[in-house]
Amino acid sequence: MTTPGYTPVEPLQQLRARGTGPHRMTGRPWRSALRWPAALALVVAGATHLPVTPEHLKEAPYIGVAFIVLMAACGVLAVAITAWDTTVVWWLSGVTCALAVAAYGLSRTFALPQIGDDVGNWLEPLGVAAVSAELLTVVLTALALHHHRSRAVLPTP
Repeated sequence: MTTPGYTPVEPLQQLRARGTGPHRMTGRPWRSALRWPAALALVVAGATHLPVTPEHLKEAPYIGVAFIVLMAACGVLAVAITAWDTTVVWWLSGVTCALAVAAYGLSRTFALPQIGDDVGNWLEPLGVAAVSAELLTVVLTALALHHHRSRAVLPTP
C-alpha cells in the first residue's frame, strides 16, 4: 500500500540535502579548502619518486614498479581531490600516502631484497621530501575527514 503524495525516493533525497546518508562516500563533493594543499602535496609526493625510478627499475625492479604505481596513484588522486573531494577520495589519498611512509620506514629499517644499502639512510634528500609530502597528505586527510564528520553530525534546522 502506498501513501498518496509519497515517493520512496524522498527520504534519500532529504538525506542528500543534509549531507548525510549512504551517498556520503561517493556523492556530492565537499569543496574543502584543504583539497588544494592536499593536491599539491600529492603532486610533490609523486614527483619526488620520478628521478629515482629508473635506477630502482634496474637495481630492484619491484621497487621501481611500486614507484610507478605510487606516482600514478598520486597523480590521479591529486586531480580527483580537486574535482571530487569526497570521503572515498580523501581516504584513498590518506591511505596511499600512509602506506608510502610505512614502506620508506621499512626500507630504512630492514634490508629489503636488492636494496639493502638503504638501511639507515633516513636523510636522503628526495626521501625526506617525499615523506614530508606524504605525511602532510595524511595530516590534511585527517583534518578534512574530522571537519566533514563534525559538520555532518550537526542537526540541520
